[in-house]
This record gives sequence, C-alpha cells and structure tokens, in this order.
Amino acid sequence: MSHDIPAVAIVLALAGTGLLATGAQAADRTAEQPRPAAAPAPADQPTERELHDRLAGALRAAADGPGTRTSPSPKHSAKPSPKPSAKSSAASSAKPSSGPSARIIGGKPAAITSAPWMAQLYFKDNRGNGYFCGGSVVAPTKIVTAAHCVDGIDFKRTGVIVTGADRAATDTGRKDSAGKPIMNVYGGEARGAVRQWQHPKYDDYTLDNDVAVLTLTSPVKAKPLQIMKSGDTGLYKAGTDGKVYGWGLTSTRPDASGSDRLKVADADAQSDANCKKAYGWEFIAGTMYCAGRAPTGKDSTSETTCNGDSGGPLVAGGRLVGVVSWGDANCSAKGKYGVYAKVSAFQSALRARVHDTSWNGDQYADLLARSGDKLYPWTAKGKALTRGKELPGFAGVNLLVQSDLNRDGRQDLIRRTAAGEAYWSQGSAAPRPLSTGWRSHKQILAPGDLTGDDLPDVMVVTSGGNGYLYPGKGDGSLAPSVKVGAGWRDYTMVRGHGDFTGDGKADVLGHVFGGKMYLHKGTGDARKPFAARVQIGTHSGLNALATTGDVNGDGNPDLLARDMKGKLWLYPGTGKSSGILGKRAQYASGLGGYNLFG
Repeated sequence: MSHDIPAVAIVLALAGTGLLATGAQAADRTAEQPRPAAAPAPADQPTERELHDRLAGALRAAADGPGTRTSPSPKHSAKPSPKPSAKSSAASSAKPSSGPSARIIGGKPAAITSAPWMAQLYFKDNRGNGYFCGGSVVAPTKIVTAAHCVDGIDFKRTGVIVTGADRAATDTGRKDSAGKPIMNVYGGEARGAVRQWQHPKYDDYTLDNDVAVLTLTSPVKAKPLQIMKSGDTGLYKAGTDGKVYGWGLTSTRPDASGSDRLKVADADAQSDANCKKAYGWEFIAGTMYCAGRAPTGKDSTSETTCNGDSGGPLVAGGRLVGVVSWGDANCSAKGKYGVYAKVSAFQSALRARVHDTSWNGDQYADLLARSGDKLYPWTAKGKALTRGKELPGFAGVNLLVQSDLNRDGRQDLIRRTAAGEAYWSQGSAAPRPLSTGWRSHKQILAPGDLTGDDLPDVMVVTSGGNGYLYPGKGDGSLAPSVKVGAGWRDYTMVRGHGDFTGDGKADVLGHVFGGKMYLHKGTGDARKPFAARVQIGTHSGLNALATTGDVNGDGNPDLLARDMKGKLWLYPGTGKSSGILGKRAQYASGLGGYNLFG
C-alpha cells in the first residue's frame, strides 16, 4: 500500500464516523461505567411446560389425522407436473409425519454420541396438522434444516426442537400439577425458536434452494456440525463416502411408521449425470445432488431416506454437505435416488445466518447510531431503516460494533471507552472487560470468522496503521492478538461483517479518502487471513460506512453508506466473486448528525 494520504484528510474523514473521541465522548472513567441498554430479549420464550405441551400437541395432531404436509400445487400450471411428493400415510402415534418428499429405509441404529449435532423438529401448521423433520446443530443456537420444513410454519408459536437424544420424543401419559402432559425427551434438551429464515429463493414448486435456519431461544450443549467450506468441492465427487441420518419412515408400506431411534444410512455421492437420468427436468444441477445407491424397488434391499428424514444432514468428511430434500413418492422406487440440497451452493448464506446480528431479533441486520449521548437503533424491514426509541448510557463510548461473540443468537456489543478499555456487553448482564490498551485503535471490526474455525473474530486497526486479529473463542472471549499486516493507515474507514464474495470466508472493505474502495478477500487462514487487496470501485461523497450484516434479507452482507447530505444508502451485497456490491438504494435520511456504529 502507498502512504501518500495526508494525515489531516484521515482526521477529517474519521470525524464524521464516530471514530474520534470528542466533546461528550471523552468522559472520565466514572462516567463511562453506567451499564448501556442491551438488545431486547427474545419475546415469548416458552417455558419447559409449554414446550412439552406443544410437543404433545404435535404428536396428537399427527396421530389423529393424515398429518401429511405435501408440496403446494404448482404456481404456473403451464409447467410440467410438480415434483413427486412423498405423501406419508397416517402418522404413528409416536411421532408426526414429515414435510413434502421428506424421505431411512435400511441403514442401522446410530447412537447420539456418533451424531451429537442431530436435531428433531416437531411443529404444527395453521390447520392443526402435526409434522416432524430433522435438522443439524451448526452453532449453539442455530439449526440448519430444509426450507420446506419451515415454509408457512410459525415455529415461534408451535415449534419444538429437541437435541441431544437418539430416541424420538414420546408422551409418558402422565400430567404435571397444571394438567399438562409430561413428555419423555430421553435426556435431550427441548427448545423453542425465536426466529426462522428460509432461503429467499426457495421454490415450493421445484423445491430448489431448499435450506433454512432456525435460531433457538437459548444455546444447547450439542456439539455443532461444521458447515462445509467453499474449497471442499471434492466431497461431491461421485463415490465419495457420505452418511445420512434421521428418524424417518422405515418402509413404504401404508402402515409404516417413523423410527423411534436415530438411524444412519450410507449416502455416497452420485454424479449429476446419474441424477439427471433418474429425474430429468426435476433435478437442478448446482443446487441439488443425489446420494446413496439407487433403490431396488424393494424395501428389503434398499437403503435410502424416506418421509420424516427431511431437513436432516448428509455428512461427508465430517462436515455438512447436504440437506435431505426430496425423492420419489415411493421411497424405494427403483433407480430413484434421494435428492439433497447441495450445501456448497448455500454455505455462505447459511453462515450469514449463523453470524447474524439483528438488534430486534428478526432476520434483518440493523444499524446503531448515536446523536449526542443517546444511541438509537435503526431497524431494517423491507427497503428502509426506521429509527427506534433512544437508548441511554452511551456517552462515554467512542467505538462500538455489533456482534454475537458467544453465538447465543442475540446481538451483543463491543464498546470502547475513552480510557481505551474494551467491554463486551451481552444481554442485561454487566459489561464484561474484553481488553485494555485499545485507546490508540482507530477501527474495531467484527467481520465474522477470519480464521476458518467458524467462530466469530475481532479485528482492530491502530493509529499507526497496523491491523491485528483477535481470534474469538466462541464464548465471548478473545485469544491473544496476531498482527495481520501494516498499511491499513491508507484507509479513512475499514469495515466488514460477513462474506462479500460468496466463498464462505469473511472479508473486509477499505475506503480511501477520495472514494476508492478496496476488498481484502478473506482466506480463512489465521496465519494470513487476507489476500492482496483489489479495488472494487470508487464511491465518492461518502463520510460514513457501516457493515452490520444482511440488511435486506437476501442472504448476503450489505454496505450502508452516508453521504454529505445525511442520506443513508444501501449498497446490496451480491455474494459474487466480482461485482460484490449492487446498485445502491436510499434507506433513510436525516442521519447527518449521527455517529454510525457498525
């Protein structure tokens, strides 16, 4: 990098971004200690009693009726007939039925110790029908499942997620003191969901883009399953060993029921050519793939997924590579492989949900902005940002960034005082000291995972232009810093939160006085976390930038930018390796007098 930018230019540019302590910001330490307001707690967290009641209700609903959740009719009747939807027969009294085409026949029992990340999803639709799907714990509060298991379902109201058990939940037949049913989850943990996300391009006609993420009400103990990385494409090579897990139907007989114990089946990768031959137009290469030996037409000699396995994981190389999506209506139909959502196509969007930082608890990233000594949340919904109620306690804060360092699904804050002390504010608890000696830092970022371990990290830029990486431990604490290069002094602003290039690795953006914007592409290597910078455009007339995550809800991180007139613009992320920012759109106005944090 060159170092020909006048220091005064840097100072002038930083003055509009909240990166310099001035006036009310430079309070003494006694004034810096009041506890700042925290992100609102998730509403309607169900009690254990309520979760057991929901669980019993889903089981009863499935037992009382057909409980079949099938794909809706095609939206465009001119298209060919819709993909075959595996319609289950009457559900067993032990568990609800599956979602559409959710298909383990054959296979063998698996202990939860061999698949600790397995999750059971119980839920009802708005007509009272009960269903069951599988899922994978990918972070303490995050479950990856199929979009067709989530589409049209209010998980916050009706859903129960059970982890840490290899047996399906059952009703004990006993009641508690309030007359509520007592359920047996066999040593597992039951949770509700505070929010749900499905891929914005999910198609309920073709079942394309069939992935979703649930955020749990509180963390679970289950060991997470790592989402595959962008470079793991060899895991899809035909013949590569894979395993699929689930509690689905164990045969195609009309009286078949789901397995009461977790099962595992071989699911070695098939070529796209084989899958295309089996399904024709219904198979969409790139976002779907087939796995497992082709069924023989008989349950006794087939090993494949069936109803109830939907949303469960296909694991290869110790990583999540597929999500059970669909198959033939007859699970054991000769030559009809199980079809999976191909995680390589969605790993970036899934990681965006794992590292999301929504202030108000929805799936849209928000912005925090201060005027005077008060902080205001500007919450995103649709195509605008709306200012919320003022939050006190931020007079002594001169740097602040939004994050989720402990991966509990709730936004926390990293803030620095004028004395150079960094604190981690999480929930309603007292701010926790994070580090000291940060007084000279001009930038603090929470870009996501820079080290390739799927744990969120922190980066700082010093007044001398050096960059330092603090690897996150996943519990709100940081490992010792590692220098990640000099020359960052070139930039008036350094920002980053998420993967701008779609390769599953967090990136960082640098803005030079005059408007040039550069991309520091993440490598996922802690020793050298960035590739050489590349100019991605010129964005002049801007005096503040913020990167808080996915603001517009399309699965890609976005850039918020304020111009000299106080207008706030959103540059949408594209998730592409080139042209990473799309055409800007105005999202708010009147922010000229604010410090933008993020």
